[in-house]
Amino acid sequence: MAVELPDVVLTKLDHLANWVRANSLWPMPFATACCGIELMATGASKHDIARFGAEVMRFSPRQCDLMIVAGRVVMKMLPVLQRIWQQMPEPKWCISMGACASSGGVFDTYAVVQGIDRFMPVDMYVPGCPPRPEQLLQSVIDLQEKIKKTGTLMGREFAQRTAYEGPKTNAAIPEDVVVAPGDYTKSRRISLN
Repeated sequence: MAVELPDVVLTKLDHLANWVRANSLWPMPFATACCGIELMATGASKHDIARFGAEVMRFSPRQCDLMIVAGRVVMKMLPVLQRIWQQMPEPKWCISMGACASSGGVFDTYAVVQGIDRFMPVDMYVPGCPPRPEQLLQSVIDLQEKIKKTGTLMGREFAQRTAYEGPKTNAAIPEDVVVAPGDYTKSRRISLN
């Protein structure tokens, strides 16, 4: 006598965990200026980020796994941004939304960070000034595809880390160039020629 098993799906637990992670993102919005308005519009009914499982915007870093940095970040805000990023549990991802968060935008000054990827890892970049909500939704979809392809159920990829894997310092910039207090070497566009 044969045993029938209706509605059975066989898969690896790692694939199942990645599917769940990808479809249940909890964003931590770090929004400033005009990109923040576009981020709010993404959560509104016209664009509805809830269709992609990312509607649970939390303002507690310990409950989030996706940070959306929207808008310009100044040097005084950078320690706060880094602290929020460090308080988020693994696995975590980051979307840099807008020209200001990605490259400093039109603000080529000493006070504005010329790209947050110099201080924290970024998974997706959303270009534009300000970017449309559709662009943010596309970056969420692309990030979901990336999440589905990586990661394990028990976090073996995190156990393999032996050292800090953040942004590396730029050895081409001499130490005597920096005159402001703190480490602002990565935020300046310096011609060494």
